[in-house]
Amino acid sequence: MTRLPRLIIAEDHQMVAEMLRQVLRPAFRIIGVAGTGDALMQLLQRATPDCILLDLSLPGRSGLDVLPELHRQYPTLPVLVVTMHADRAIASAAFAAGALGFVPKDSGVQELKLAIREVLAGRQYLSPKVAPHAQHLGLAAVHPGLSQLSPRQQEIVLLIAKGTTSAEIARLLGVSASTIAFHRLNIRQRLGITSDSGLLRYAVLVAAML
Repeated sequence: MTRLPRLIIAEDHQMVAEMLRQVLRPAFRIIGVAGTGDALMQLLQRATPDCILLDLSLPGRSGLDVLPELHRQYPTLPVLVVTMHADRAIASAAFAAGALGFVPKDSGVQELKLAIREVLAGRQYLSPKVAPHAQHLGLAAVHPGLSQLSPRQQEIVLLIAKGTTSAEIARLLGVSASTIAFHRLNIRQRLGITSDSGLLRYAVLVAAML
């Protein structure tokens, strides 16, 4: 018998993960589900998938935070981003961080299966549902609150947009991880952003518009 491709689903919403499991089960073998980025990395230590379906809006470390680590540790493992976001800037950031495919969650089951097969074959896949790039704007035009950020905080926002982890930002800037955590909190407060995942999405969009 032909072996079914083995998938791991990284999705924090249990209902969504179960729906993906049900619609994909006839053609693929789901060997694990992880609800956080850290849980995904732990799962990979004991499971060997052929492909990962990765949500970007994971609690704690977002999908864009996890992607560079996945790419470093498992460079040949295809990652298909399955996300609620259909923005070209976010898709570009995901590809730059190591993803091989990008599909919005409102895509049909057949497109999802097509995307999985494409990345399993080593081919990049970008859903036609993804919106084109936004018009490039000046920094102040992107969000009035950006003018309130210090140059260092603006630098951190752009590093976040590249998928750089807080630990990596700390090393690049020669400061402690706690300093970066403090900056991230201040940035969120000044911009009115309530979560780290929201800051990540915002940073990616800012970088795309510059």
